[in-house]
Amino acid sequence: MKIAITKERRAHERRVAATPDTVKKFIALGFEVCVEKDAGINSRISNESYVEAGASISDNLAELLGSADIVLKVQRPLLEGEGEVNELALIKRGTVLIAMLAPYSEPSAIQHYADAGITALTLEFVPRITRAQSMDVLSSQSNLAGYRAVLEAINVYDRAMPMMMTAAGTIAPARVMVLGAGVAGLQAIATAKRLGAIVSATDVRAASKEQVESLGGKFVMVESEEVKTAETAGGYAKEMSDDYKRRQAELVAETLKKQDIAICTALIPGRKAPTLINDEMVHSMRPGSVIVDLAAEQGGNCTLTKPGEVVEVNGVTIIGLFNIPSRLSADASALYAKNILNFVTPMIDADKKFAVNWQDEIIAATVLTRDGQIVHPNFKPASAA
Repeated sequence: MKIAITKERRAHERRVAATPDTVKKFIALGFEVCVEKDAGINSRISNESYVEAGASISDNLAELLGSADIVLKVQRPLLEGEGEVNELALIKRGTVLIAMLAPYSEPSAIQHYADAGITALTLEFVPRITRAQSMDVLSSQSNLAGYRAVLEAINVYDRAMPMMMTAAGTIAPARVMVLGAGVAGLQAIATAKRLGAIVSATDVRAASKEQVESLGGKFVMVESEEVKTAETAGGYAKEMSDDYKRRQAELVAETLKKQDIAICTALIPGRKAPTLINDEMVHSMRPGSVIVDLAAEQGGNCTLTKPGEVVEVNGVTIIGLFNIPSRLSADASALYAKNILNFVTPMIDADKKFAVNWQDEIIAATVLTRDGQIVHPNFKPASAA
């Protein structure tokens, strides 16, 4: 069977779905691997590196996609009118497409996959179970995003992070608040702490308190019975009541006044990003403060975030850049490619044949379309459901 790795054509995307290391392992599993020319250039992977790993290079996208049995991508393929080429139209019927397909953000694309006869598996839906940890693309990419968020803040923050005692005087350490203590938030806490900042963090999940404190941060949270059920079985935060949101906002507002940097990381799958910092809170922050909004692509946790832009409001810089993991494309690609390899490997049987167990809980959770139908329960048409 043939695996195709294509160049990513969506804006702000610099990652690639395979590295020379994973190419070698796919070939060892019995696959033929073909990579589109220059697919890895933005991740510091040359065409020659892929060839040395055993892959072939193609500069004909139509031929590459038309002959592939499995297509691996980072983001969903371009549809008609979305870019320079209709990638989906070039993929033959029966092909298995594996990528981060953003089904909640682009639900209309799912019907296109079904109509094209493609078996589409979306990696964002890999369940958070022990067996699937090595396949969890959200965790691997969020980890890098949390790290990079702190660096983005430092890039525009015009003071030092750690306390410095010099003959000329003492420089006070920066105060950093992280809103949302998931994977990205915890890495942001760890990074800011390593750089010498005084760090605090907030989250609706009470279980986050121990994790935040283990990294040296101070946990800020409204105590309530509601927080006992604030986490889904998959480890994500739930939408909270209006009363809880009001009380939490009051606490965050009071804390933010004393902060130099705020890192926003709160996301709820399938929903617009919750508002954590409103206009009034931004105006209460000291001039020179910085907000990094990792939720910008889903509307933002800050009401004054401009998605894709860096803006200044009342002396506060608000960073709403898209696709933060892609700004660390070499490492992000290496982790993402390994996630995909770990996802595909169990699909290969002892005879090196591609044999998918469609009842496996990991596959069942990720498959959107199969045999020309939308099969995922969250997206089935009402009549089919």
